[in-house]
Amino acid sequence: MTARTQTADGTPGAEPEPAGPRARDRRRRDTEHRLAHDIDVWVASAAADGTPYLVPLSFSWDGEAVWVATPAESPTGRNLAATGAARLALGPTRDVTVIDGEVEVFELEAMPREHGDRFAARSGFDPRGLATRYRWFRITPRRIQSWREVNELRGRDLMRDGRWLD
Repeated sequence: MTARTQTADGTPGAEPEPAGPRARDRRRRDTEHRLAHDIDVWVASAAADGTPYLVPLSFSWDGEAVWVATPAESPTGRNLAATGAARLALGPTRDVTVIDGEVEVFELEAMPREHGDRFAARSGFDPRGLATRYRWFRITPRRIQSWREVNELRGRDLMRDGRWLD
């Protein structure tokens, strides 16, 4: 089996993978690495009437939750605040991590300074001090799934009910 990857310059590449799916502990390590090092995440939310909305946002990971910032009055900001739920996706389609999480809303000044500083350093974007009213959204994972190919669909759950699986 060959996993599809990207080379350092971003062009498609391939590297040999052992036959069979990754073990759960390997998938968890890969997922934690992605959370610690990726900069952007797809954020899916829904309006009260069920209308879906999907946007890429910069994020930071504090070891327990994903933090994003978006304008309070944007569709995503309104949806996250109203429903308290989000679905996040990291990585390419052939190495995806999907996170279902509970959302807490914070006004910009309510977020601890060190979290805001870490977010700004990591993403190169700092919403503090902008004229547009932004909010922070803390998304705590309740379920995390990770898979590459069809052979990893079984066992793709890494977290359920907010607890990592063994």
